[in-house]
Amino acid sequence: MSTARSVSSGPGGERVLEDTARAGQPESGFRDNQQWVGQGTAFMGDVYGDAHFHAAAATEEVVKPRLREGPYPADEVSGKLSGFVEPPSHATCRKALDRRILLLRAEDGTGASTAAFALLAERHGTAGITGLDPMEDPARWRPKDARGYLLLGLSQDAADSLGGVVLRGLAELLRQAGAHLVVTVGREVGLPAETCAWQVVHVPPPPYDVAVNRLRTMAGAGELTGEQLSTALGHLASREFADHLRAHPLPGDSVELAEELREVAASGEPAVTVLERLRLGSDSAARAALDKARHSADAVSLIAAVALLHRRDRTVIERFAAELRPLLHERAGVGPAADQPERSDVLGPSLEDRLTAVGAELLPPESGTARRYRYPVRPVAFSGRHRPETLLRRLWLEYEGMPELLWRALEALPAQPGVDMAAGRAIGRVLRHATGPNALRQLAPFAASDRRWQRRLVAFALGEVAQHTGLRSAVQEQLRQWSRSRSVSIRCTVAETCAGSYGLARPTTALGLLDAVLDGPEGDAERNLRTAVSFALRVLLSEEPNHVRVLGKVGEWLASEHGTLRQALAVDVIGEMVRATPPRPGGSGPGRVSLADVLGDHPQQAVPLVALALDTPATHDVVAEGLIAIEQDPRMRCRAAFTPFLAALSGAARGRRGFTRFMLRRHRSRAAAPSERTAS
Repeated sequence: MSTARSVSSGPGGERVLEDTARAGQPESGFRDNQQWVGQGTAFMGDVYGDAHFHAAAATEEVVKPRLREGPYPADEVSGKLSGFVEPPSHATCRKALDRRILLLRAEDGTGASTAAFALLAERHGTAGITGLDPMEDPARWRPKDARGYLLLGLSQDAADSLGGVVLRGLAELLRQAGAHLVVTVGREVGLPAETCAWQVVHVPPPPYDVAVNRLRTMAGAGELTGEQLSTALGHLASREFADHLRAHPLPGDSVELAEELREVAASGEPAVTVLERLRLGSDSAARAALDKARHSADAVSLIAAVALLHRRDRTVIERFAAELRPLLHERAGVGPAADQPERSDVLGPSLEDRLTAVGAELLPPESGTARRYRYPVRPVAFSGRHRPETLLRRLWLEYEGMPELLWRALEALPAQPGVDMAAGRAIGRVLRHATGPNALRQLAPFAASDRRWQRRLVAFALGEVAQHTGLRSAVQEQLRQWSRSRSVSIRCTVAETCAGSYGLARPTTALGLLDAVLDGPEGDAERNLRTAVSFALRVLLSEEPNHVRVLGKVGEWLASEHGTLRQALAVDVIGEMVRATPPRPGGSGPGRVSLADVLGDHPQQAVPLVALALDTPATHDVVAEGLIAIEQDPRMRCRAAFTPFLAALSGAARGRRGFTRFMLRRHRSRAAAPSERTAS
C-alpha cells in the first residue's frame, strides 16, 4: 500500500510532514483504561529500571540518566562507587569539606565526579545526595535539607559571583542545615583569588590501581572465577598492558581495559585481542578505515549503517545501506556502475564478506519481540568498544554534506523496532562534539514529523546531549522554544523528551515543559499530544521522589477549566491510579502507582487532590468508588492508612458538595453490605 505524504513549512522553516494515507484513522489517545495508538505502544503505570516496549513504529525505553538535578537514587550512587579507588587528593578534599564547601578543580574524564559522590556519600549516605542545576548560582542558592549537594560543572558566570564573603555566608547556611556542598570546576573556569581556601585540585588515582580494583569487584560480584581473575591480573601486569595504561591514564580507560580483560579471561581469547579492540576504537583507526573505504559507496554505506544502528538486525543494516548507497553515488557525481567490477558478478559479495571488509560482523542469533510473537534477530556490530561512535562522529563532523545524506537515508526507512533508540542515542553522542549555535537545529525536521518513531529518535538524541554538563542549557533552551511552537508534532517531541533521561534528570523542568506544550493550538494531532504527555507523566511517576511534584501538577490541571486538555489529562491520571492495585505479596513484579499508594505515602498531597477530585464531575464517581473499594479491602485499607486519611479529608473538605456526596454514597454502601451478605 502506498502512503502519500506532503511537506509543509512550520514555524521557523521546519518541515512538517503530513501522512495523508492515515487521515481519518484513530490517532494516539487515552480514554478510561484504554489507549488507541495510531503509532507506537501505549504506556501506563510505573517503570522500574529500564523499560523496553517495541512496537511497529516506536521504541518506548526509559533510559536512566547518568546525571540528575534532584535526589539521586541510592542504587545509582552505589553503582557509581562500585570499584571506587580513592585518588591521592581525597584526604585533602575531606579536610576541605569540613568547612562545608569544596570547590574541586579537575579536568574532564579524570574521575572528579565519582570522587565527589564518594565524599558526599561518606557524610550523608548513598541515599542522601542531591544534584543541582549546572546553571545554578551558588551565591543565590540555599540548602533546604541535611543532604549532600553536588553541582557538576560550575559556569563562568556563577564562578564570577563567588567570593570569600559569599562562601562564608553559604557555609554557615549549610552548617545550620546540616548539609555539605561539592562543586566541580573545570580547569578553564576562572575563580576569584579569595576562593583559594575552598579549592582542591583533583588528582586522578593510578590507572593500574583502578583496573585491579575493578577486576576484583567483578570477581566479588561473581562475574569472574578465582582462576579467571588470576589470569586477568596476570595479563594486566604484563609490559604491553602497562604501556597501554601509561598512554591512557584516565580512570575510564582503566575501567574499559578491565572490562575487556574480563571478556578475554572468560572466553579464553588471546590477551592481544584486548589491545586490538581498544585500538580499533581510536580516532586514528576511524580515520584509517574511512580513508580505505572512501572510493566505495558500498563500504561507506555499510560503515555508516553499522555505526548509526549498532547491534540492530542485519535486515535493518542492509536496508539503511541500500538507502544511503545511491545518495553517495549522487554526492560523488557517478552512477552505481562505478562500484561494479569489470567482470559481471550476478550474485555479488555476501553480506558477511561485505561486513568483514569494513571490520564488522554478524553476532550470534537473538530473539526479538513484537506484540504477540517472537522472531529471530542477527545483530550486526563492530569489533572495538568505541568504534561505532568514533566512525560515526568522523563521518558526521568531518565530511561536508554527510549529515544531510544520513538524515535522508533515515527518513526513507520504514518503522523498525529499536531504530529510533539506536540512531537517536548515536546521533546524540555525535552532537555532543558538534560546534556552533545551530548544532541542535538539524533535529527540527524529525521533531516536526508526524511519525512517532522519528520524534522518539529526537527525544533519545536530546537525552544524550543533555548528559553533557556544558550542553544542558542548550538543550533546555531548544526545548523551551519548541514547547511554544504552533506545530503539535514539535510539542509532542518535547513531551517525548520529558519521557526519558532528560525528564528523570530534571523533573521540575520537565513538568514546566509539559505545562507549556499544552498552551499551544491543539489542532488535528491533539490525541498524539495527549498520549505523549500521559506517557511523560507516567515515566516521571516511575520514580518515587517525583510523586509529590507530579501529584501537585495533576491537581493544578484538574482545577483547570472544564473541557481543557489539562483537565482531561488529570482525569486520565487519576482514573488510572484508582484502577491500579498494589502488587500482592510474592507477586511477580511491582504494580502501578495506585490510589492506595498515594494515600499511604503522600497524605499531605492526597487530601487536597482527593477533595478536588470529589468536587470535579469528571472524577467524582471513579474516586468515590475507589475510596470505598480501599476501605472494604483490608490489605488496601492498611496500605492507604485509610482511617487517618479519612479523618484528614473530613477536616479539609467538610461542607463541600463532592465530599458530602461521597459520604452519602459510602453510607449507602456500608448499609447495603450486610443485606447482600445475608442474601448470599
